[in-house]
Amino acid sequence: MYKYVINGGRKLEGEVSISGAKNAAVAIVAATILCDEACVLENVPDISDTAICAKILREMGATINYTNKNTMLVDTRNIKSPKVPPELARTMRASSYFLGTLLGRFREAFVPMPGGCDLGDRPIDQHIKAFNCLGAHHEIINGIVHVKADDLIGNQIFFDINTVGGTINAIFAAVKAKGLTIIENAAKEPHIVDLANFLNTMGADIRGAGTDVIKVRGVNFLKGVTYGIIPDQIEAGTYMVAAAATKGNVLIKNVIPKHLESITVNLRKMGVKVQEFDDSVRVSVDGPLMRTNIKTLPHPGFPTDMQPQFSALLTIADGTSIVTDNIFDNRFRYAGELRKMGADITVKDKVAIIQGVEGLKGAPVRATDLRAGAALVIAGLCAEGRTEIDDIYHIERGYECIDEKLAALGADIKRVYFQPKNAMAASS
Repeated sequence: MYKYVINGGRKLEGEVSISGAKNAAVAIVAATILCDEACVLENVPDISDTAICAKILREMGATINYTNKNTMLVDTRNIKSPKVPPELARTMRASSYFLGTLLGRFREAFVPMPGGCDLGDRPIDQHIKAFNCLGAHHEIINGIVHVKADDLIGNQIFFDINTVGGTINAIFAAVKAKGLTIIENAAKEPHIVDLANFLNTMGADIRGAGTDVIKVRGVNFLKGVTYGIIPDQIEAGTYMVAAAATKGNVLIKNVIPKHLESITVNLRKMGVKVQEFDDSVRVSVDGPLMRTNIKTLPHPGFPTDMQPQFSALLTIADGTSIVTDNIFDNRFRYAGELRKMGADITVKDKVAIIQGVEGLKGAPVRATDLRAGAALVIAGLCAEGRTEIDDIYHIERGYECIDEKLAALGADIKRVYFQPKNAMAASS
């Protein structure tokens, strides 16, 4: 097993380049099932989630070759069965996307209930609702979701709540359905727009992505294309917050500044200087960090995936901040880990009250999920002394070479192998 060992207190300075967006990549890799030819995907992040997606496709019969670590040649034409390997699907939330792509191609899909980070109840009822609207039926047996349709017919889909995964799966099922599908109360995240652009490049007819009404007119054939995935707004935001937490000066390259607007606004409220350029932003701090209140909302509001990182930053800001996260139930599980480092955080339901302290102290902590792990890395970077972060497999689901990128900015961080105590006891 591996852990990160961080000796904190160093300012981050220099330049860092942002990788492709995790949330776009896992959807686009799954989308290749709908393609009738081979595709080349560029700017694919080298993270465990995309590796698992590729492994799922391979085990189903697809051919996948890497021309470099961020470019994939994907040919799914040899997939004959609409069944996803259970042991792989249960390791990631995005495995649910195979429901929509397999249903769209084979009119049937067998996919285990999705896994991923434990963020509370994350049902797929809205996904199923979309499939039902298009003419599919479903059953869940022994944890396997089975959806099937004699044919998929375009229809009107209205989501009861804002759902990113449900919106993506509705698009997948509608791309090759007969007629027009209208998706209302659709999610508007940048990776949904990127997915629609990818599918449209292949020949799909999708309009309105990025708004709350998406119209999909079904087509019969999708051609192979070469497509580059957008930069990861959450990775970019994480480095922006890390620069602020260490009171550094970092140029963050390969970004789309518009995607970072809600992050930029809140950093500026805290007294952080953010300069925007065409495809980069510079973050620097030359004064005290000020308190602010954060409330997560669907895009274009403040993203829930940035809430833990911002909360880590608020622990060293002047004054009392209130953070509200109504998206997921278990988003504040990291609070106990930050308290080990001296943070003053009180959590009640979906609200955290954070009283800023003069500084954090290094301590042994554990990543409880992907973004919580990123928050602990940020805390370790600005803390006094040594921080050891266990369960870093969570972090590596979504951040490409985070230790190497931070080290290049001047951080003292190492990825260290260790043998768990119970494993040592068993071998003795």
